[in-house]
Amino acid sequence: MKEKSLTIAYRIYTIDELSTADAELIEAAREATYRSYAPYSRFSVGAAVRLADGTLLSGSNQENAAYPSGLCAERTTLFYANSRYPELPVMTLAIAARGTDGAFLAQPIPPCGACRQVMLEVQHRHQYPLRILLYGTAGIYEVSRVEDLLPFTFDESFL
Repeated sequence: MKEKSLTIAYRIYTIDELSTADAELIEAAREATYRSYAPYSRFSVGAAVRLADGTLLSGSNQENAAYPSGLCAERTTLFYANSRYPELPVMTLAIAARGTDGAFLAQPIPPCGACRQVMLEVQHRHQYPLRILLYGTAGIYEVSRVEDLLPFTFDESFL
């Protein structure tokens, strides 16, 4: 038997340490949480992306009484970006969340597995690493590529 381990590299920033562009993207994700439709979970998530030409887009989670008919903020945003601007790579994705008390979470929230898989497909589609910023009031995590969030990836090479 062999035993191996995986490690990922990520950076933790305060909001003041971010570039102006990254702070703007985080703010767009935070603002998107207020457009969330989350009457059941009361857990509001916002996402924002910056495209290769500098275009900034955002989206939020959209729930439905018939679970699982809703959609996460990350997928809402990425699907919109790819349908509206199919030729432009998504450079950076920022995610922010407010808990059931309405306050932003102290610790960054990671994307769910389905969103990670979509993020991987977006990265493969454009052949460009998708950078991820996960917002929390106690710190912002920067992940350089989707594989760091989704090791042992499933992609078109298995089909």
